[in-house]
Amino acid sequence: MVYKIRVILDAKEDIFRDIEVKGKQTLWNLHLGIKSAFSLQGDELSTFNLLEEDGTIVKSVPLEDMSDDGDGEIMSDVYIDEAFASVGNKAQFQYGLLDLWEFFCELIEVIEETKGVNYPITVYRFGNVPLKAPSKSGNGGGSKKKSAMPLIDDEFNFDDDFESGGNFSDEDDSFDDEEEEDYNDDVFDEDDDNDDER
Repeated sequence: MVYKIRVILDAKEDIFRDIEVKGKQTLWNLHLGIKSAFSLQGDELSTFNLLEEDGTIVKSVPLEDMSDDGDGEIMSDVYIDEAFASVGNKAQFQYGLLDLWEFFCELIEVIEETKGVNYPITVYRFGNVPLKAPSKSGNGGGSKKKSAMPLIDDEFNFDDDFESGGNFSDEDDSFDDEEEEDYNDDVFDEDDDNDDER
């Protein structure tokens, strides 16, 4: 059987792809299908988070085993028909580390296999994929990235230094205005006289 999975990019705009993958293929095959469908570059780390109906993560399945003992479950261990047992089953797919792409996957249909088709295959495309990972929409279930700037301000209290003005007042008093008196601006007057003569 072939599983048609709708993969939606977590973005403000509607951007999704319908990907067909065989039930006896693995999450690793679906990962390749998503990379191809959304033109994701490189070989970044990625993870599938299998979800309950309410969005709770049942289990996370990474691309590579990161466990200490080396016997953790990875994408190539989990079959599609296990991960998506029935229509409506959902998963979250995360791709990348610093530039994090997040997708929501949902099984929308189980159909008969078509002979001669090389699965996984993208069967429907909607919306244009941005060049960079989009900023988060705010209504998805994914992790939200925070700006680093508030962290810096809180830790070092830069604002306090500027507001008090105590450290900088001496510099203003010692500024030497006398240098400006030596400046010769007769040059401009000569130009003006020449213009009048013409």
